[in-house]
Amino acid sequence: MKVPVTEIIINERVRREIGDLSSLMKSMDQHGQLNPITITRTNVLIAGHRRLLAALELKWTYIDAIVVDKTSEADLLEMELEENIHRKDFSPEELLNGYRRLEKLKKPPFTRRIAAFFQGIFSKLFRRRKKTESSAQKSVEQSENATVKAQDNSRKNAVPGEPGEYGV
Repeated sequence: MKVPVTEIIINERVRREIGDLSSLMKSMDQHGQLNPITITRTNVLIAGHRRLLAALELKWTYIDAIVVDKTSEADLLEMELEENIHRKDFSPEELLNGYRRLEKLKKPPFTRRIAAFFQGIFSKLFRRRKKTESSAQKSVEQSENATVKAQDNSRKNAVPGEPGEYGV
């Protein structure tokens, strides 16, 4: 659910070192909020302190939150600890492989870029050709309709005994 950031209550936290929020803020600004914060029904923050602070710095009005029914101080502290203890950072190898994959996706090999370039050109030409054919078809239909209307009008205006409709 969306919660106004100014209505979230921050009580005493276990984490004292917030660290530099600039990379988190950049990520949230670029990609949005990937994970909700966790709060109680009375808007007391349980988990997501850095995300909340980044949202406040970014001047967000609302933040996504999960609301839990726990209310005892022991439960809240346990949840705060659990949220931060069980994280596992990427290994250096995993991180390197992930960035390599990202680099390939963002900057594909030269042959793929050439293929994509020509595909873009041909799709534009095809759309243009299709538009031209569609316009030509409409012109033919309009011309045919005008001819039929003209023939109808000449039939209506024809005088019996004169050359024209009756073939006299």
